[in-house]
Amino acid sequence: MKIVVLDGYTLNPGDLSWNRLRELGELYVYDRTDPGQIIDRIGDAKIVLTNKTPLSEEVFKACSMDYVGVLATGYNIVDIKSADNYHITVTNIPTYGTYAVAQFTIGLLLEICHHIGSHSESVKAGKWQNNADWCYWDYPLMELACKTMGIVGFGKIGRLVGEIAKALGMKVIFYDRIKTSEDAWCRQVELNELFACSDVISLHCPLFDSTKNMINKDSIKGMKDGVIILNTSRGQLIVEQDLCNALEKGKVAYAAVDVVSTEPIGPQNPLLKAKNCLITPHIAWAPRESRKRLMDIAVDNVKSFIEGNPVNVVNRP
Repeated sequence: MKIVVLDGYTLNPGDLSWNRLRELGELYVYDRTDPGQIIDRIGDAKIVLTNKTPLSEEVFKACSMDYVGVLATGYNIVDIKSADNYHITVTNIPTYGTYAVAQFTIGLLLEICHHIGSHSESVKAGKWQNNADWCYWDYPLMELACKTMGIVGFGKIGRLVGEIAKALGMKVIFYDRIKTSEDAWCRQVELNELFACSDVISLHCPLFDSTKNMINKDSIKGMKDGVIILNTSRGQLIVEQDLCNALEKGKVAYAAVDVVSTEPIGPQNPLLKAKNCLITPHIAWAPRESRKRLMDIAVDNVKSFIEGNPVNVVNRP
């Protein structure tokens, strides 16, 4: 059975092994695939794995695949309706990056609170040794205890972010479209209340029509002055020009995003020049431990499909 990986480099730049997947069939791994190469590279493969290479109705019509494995949690790069029409099973990797993404989210927040990197660079530049006092700080420093963390999307990642925030002394509220059982340390609220009450807003929801552009000039108006916004989910959740404007005016004190609307980021993205905005290149998911977990689950997904018992299926072929 022919197996094709269309864009394997980000998952495995060389520090992991494809051997378990190779045991399941005739394997072809491409680091990257341009749109014009997709159909030719898939050819007569029955099993296709993709991370960010889009699979459209045109691809499904031209090829004869039976299975698409998305090497990520989000699967919006696959035309699910067309996959259903062509009876193609689509799976994803639902839980591989929980610890990594939660850790990274809190790391972004702590960087905002303490500007650790900037202060370290100032010391290396000689500012401390030439300072009149025994300490200094170039930015306001912030304590998180007793502030409110509002989490949009309370799945496994969102919940873990909440647990860490609670350990830092924060109050935790959350919004989720599904009614979720509350623990003593957190409270479910409506989205407008979360925006109005949160000192920090962290996004951990999927990209749907209902969540696209949810952070915009109107929703920002309903937030606290000086709010902090974190996004390690999907860039399209935010209207980036509106966030940029709010940062310039000080309505939003700081933002930290690991994702943007178009990736890689384009030179015209307004956040590149926005005040008090941290941008990282979509790496929250990427520690080796997390990628190894993703690889193992992806192989298990393929193996289960071959054996006739598919798991982590996101459509109804």
